Amino acid sequence: MADAASRLTTLAEDLLGVALPVRIRAWDGSEAGPPDSPVFVLRSRRALRRLLWKPGELGLARAWVAGELEVEGDLYEALDRIATLIWERGADAKDRVPFVRDPALRAAGRELVKIAGPWPPPPPPAEEVRRRTGPLHTKRRDKEAISHHYDVGNDFYALVLGPSMVYSCAYWTEGSTLEEAQRDKLDLICRKLALKEGDRLLDVGCGWGSMAIHAAREYGARVVGVTLSAEQAAFARKRIADEGLTDRIEIRVQDYRDVSDGPYDAISSIGMAEHVGAVRYRDYADDLYALLKPGGRLLNHQISRRPEPDETAYRIDEFIDRYVFPDGELAPVGRTTATLEDAGFEVRDVEAIREHYALTLRQWVANLETHWAEAKRLTSPGRARVWRLYMAASAVSFERNRIGVNQVLAVKTPEDGHSGVPLRPRVWSERADG
Repeated sequence: MADAASRLTTLAEDLLGVALPVRIRAWDGSEAGPPDSPVFVLRSRRALRRLLWKPGELGLARAWVAGELEVEGDLYEALDRIATLIWERGADAKDRVPFVRDPALRAAGRELVKIAGPWPPPPPPAEEVRRRTGPLHTKRRDKEAISHHYDVGNDFYALVLGPSMVYSCAYWTEGSTLEEAQRDKLDLICRKLALKEGDRLLDVGCGWGSMAIHAAREYGARVVGVTLSAEQAAFARKRIADEGLTDRIEIRVQDYRDVSDGPYDAISSIGMAEHVGAVRYRDYADDLYALLKPGGRLLNHQISRRPEPDETAYRIDEFIDRYVFPDGELAPVGRTTATLEDAGFEVRDVEAIREHYALTLRQWVANLETHWAEAKRLTSPGRARVWRLYMAASAVSFERNRIGVNQVLAVKTPEDGHSGVPLRPRVWSERADG
């Protein structure tokens, strides 16, 4: 058809009831929409079929991952402009595509279907996780989910994360580099945990060993790190050997639910609790509480979401669930702290660092884009595209306050009530030795 972009824009605006905030370029080379905005390039009718079949984020993601949809211009601005269309018009697809209810708009819907071409839509890109069955958050299912996300390849993660190999929110100051901000985050956690020479630290979800190495090298701690990823464990063990710290650090491929060699003086859980799930979170809190000695501290560093007016309406993000973190769940920070206290912890400090994660993600995206050809070679073009979209969209979500991240310090306070936490709880913001 001639001038597909104008026709698509008009039909989409009729259906959505709002002006499209981005420019469209269709497969015939035609363009329509605001002239000074990012351009969504539909390379084929297949992209349109995906968007019609799964309106919202999943259809958009499938077209993006398959390379049928591109963005020209600032990707962050493009995602920010369409945020209200994908995230903030309701979780139900019928709220975004009203022609399924409104007879006056059915003709526009039929016209879009006609333009898109023959049904059914193309199969999902190969990178998509198939629907899982069985109970959520069993040990087997969690191990499979972790493998999907973390066993992409250590070389790929090194391109994205940089030398620090820390895959969680950094702690920024003006002018700091990513490596400096990640070091400062690890050091802040060690100070909040009041680590000292000889303390036993359990690092739950230890990743590539960065927290374990920092705690052992800088504070003299004896560390056990557990992960479900064999690739992470192998990488961490080599780093630890290269640092000469094998006498202080043990890395296990082990579920945190199987750790039984407490008590520990401190536990760090950094970017791991998002995998636990609502049905297991109280068990998680109980297990960590049991592993601590009286007076021991837990630092729980976890992404949160905004509370829903009706919590029963909460749905896991489809794109994240299908392509990035299968079975991952976010909870409001209030629910997290309440569950920790129900398990017996005394919550002593909550630090919200939402803006820090947006800065971290933008740096990871920059690393990925700098090494784009290598990233595609190490994984696949589709997988590299998944990561670029996931990290850029997550940065926008943090910036828009759709999600946050918090460090919760909790203490297994002894019966005598002496928590050991300083009277002025933020003294850990600077090390005593300067």
